[in-house]
Amino acid sequence: MIKVVTEAENPIFSRVAAAAFARLNLAGDPSVEVVIASEDEIRALNAGARGTDAVTDVLSFPMTDGAGPFTKAAYPFDYDGESDSVNIGSVVICDSRAAAQAALYGHSVERETGYLFLHGLLHLLGYDHADQAAKKRMRTAEDAVLADAGLLRPDAADEKLLLTKEDKP
Repeated sequence: MIKVVTEAENPIFSRVAAAAFARLNLAGDPSVEVVIASEDEIRALNAGARGTDAVTDVLSFPMTDGAGPFTKAAYPFDYDGESDSVNIGSVVICDSRAAAQAALYGHSVERETGYLFLHGLLHLLGYDHADQAAKKRMRTAEDAVLADAGLLRPDAADEKLLLTKEDKP
């Protein structure tokens, strides 16, 4: 199970983390920090970390190379004895962006927040969308985990995003 460390008590984080742990066949005891940020806060983080002076919806800050198993033996310097887990990094979500995008895409804020958390989490696990093949791999994982967490997009059936067993990562 991926332990979620956050001051923002939102059960969607644990639900998505559990679905990701199972779907992606993760091993060990990873933990992830989730921070909810204002537009000003995420803009400053984006400028400092990526050199992009703009508001964004989600940022991720990895602490590991993303490869498991997430055990004390594999990651002795990232292991946290208090939580008995390996800190894989932080996901920062802009709550106002999540709300605006939910309205734009016609689904709930819960679904958008879950998606943004998962997107950041996948980056912490080594996924990326730098080219078409990587983007397809990441999107396939996103769709499968969100389906497992009960967070399908309202248009998923229309877009044939429901995955068959052979398509699942």
